[in-house]
Amino acid sequence: MEWREYAEQMALLARNLLAQDSVQATLDEIAASAVKLVDGCDAAGILAVRKGRAVTLAACGDMVQECDRLQGELGEGPCFDLARKKDGERLYRIPDLTRPEPAWERFATQARELGIGSMTGVLLYTSDEDFGALNLYSRRPGAFGQDIETAGWLLASHAAVALADARTIDQLEHALETRHAIGEAMGMLMERHRLSQDEAFDVLRRISQHHNVKLRDVAQRVRDGHSDQK
Repeated sequence: MEWREYAEQMALLARNLLAQDSVQATLDEIAASAVKLVDGCDAAGILAVRKGRAVTLAACGDMVQECDRLQGELGEGPCFDLARKKDGERLYRIPDLTRPEPAWERFATQARELGIGSMTGVLLYTSDEDFGALNLYSRRPGAFGQDIETAGWLLASHAAVALADARTIDQLEHALETRHAIGEAMGMLMERHRLSQDEAFDVLRRISQHHNVKLRDVAQRVRDGHSDQK
């Protein structure tokens, strides 16, 4: 992609991100945009690590969550190394994951099994034992050159601003859990009462407003009721 065209795409991205109505929606859009805008990028995600526990804040592509889980379980990988460095380096690039990676032997072996050929990423922030990173993945080796790193920096800057708007990682984790609970409850209502997605959400919203109960709590009650009926 020509840089002029890429600059135009980034301007459109900035407008799209400003139009999002939540931090989570912004992070999801950044991950999806990385796949659309970066040549060779098959998947992208935003990883946060809090006290050694990996949390996928946004994912576009099947391999993202598995790769994040690997780094968290093993406590090793490019994101962990980048966060531990004291020299201010904030970007990593693994040109060819089909070759041995002595620095992260266990991680690299299992990442190859996921079908990852090359990776690049940018550290978004560090705070004591906590950090966040934007990661881009390709199924083929050699996908990410130095010009692609510039694209990664531009996307990462948007992600860093979005994360700065969230007070804590706990807030984002809570939002993810809430979204999952509401989605499950909507699915149960749709199946049980043959409702559309919009109708199911409207049922939850009306109950929440009528009883002055948080939407997540309403969703949890629906899920609990469904379990009791089994």
